[in-house]
Amino acid sequence: MDKRNQALIIIDVQKAFDDKKWGERNNLHAEENISEILTLWRGKGWKVIHIQHMSDNPDSVFHPKNAGFAIKKLVEPTAEEVVITKKVNSGFIGTNLEEYLKQNDISTVVIAGLTTPHCVSTTTRMSGNLGFNTYLISDATAAFGMTDQNGTYYDAEVIHNVSIATLHEEFAIIITTEQLVNELS
Repeated sequence: MDKRNQALIIIDVQKAFDDKKWGERNNLHAEENISEILTLWRGKGWKVIHIQHMSDNPDSVFHPKNAGFAIKKLVEPTAEEVVITKKVNSGFIGTNLEEYLKQNDISTVVIAGLTTPHCVSTTTRMSGNLGFNTYLISDATAAFGMTDQNGTYYDAEVIHNVSIATLHEEFAIIITTEQLVNELS
């Protein structure tokens, strides 16, 4: 891992995901792991980028007028940290994320956030495709259970694990919080 030119990207760690509408979730410690990584990152003085999902629909839990739009206190950005809002799953689409990374000579990104099969995996895929050395922290993300087009339900752990497996070695290097902390300490 290139320790000089790296950034931590925290995706959609927002109060909206506390809403009961999402159902069963795996990895209830994801936010704590993200907070641990964030504390380490801040201590090293490295770049932190927060991605925040924003919906134009006033009924959405992600609409700026709703409480769910707020980033959770555990990982709340400081005044020095970059906050980028997005309206689609990828942190790169319709934002200046790629431009910011290139302008700051960042070649390595470490990704954590919510949720694994949606915004985390989409941003991770694009990061890898754009040529960034991409690390995804497997226990610093989480998923919710889902039902497919045939009515088959998949629990949150299965969704999470399959999502991680589809990213492994093709789009990102998958490591845990502990592995990351050990490598950077």
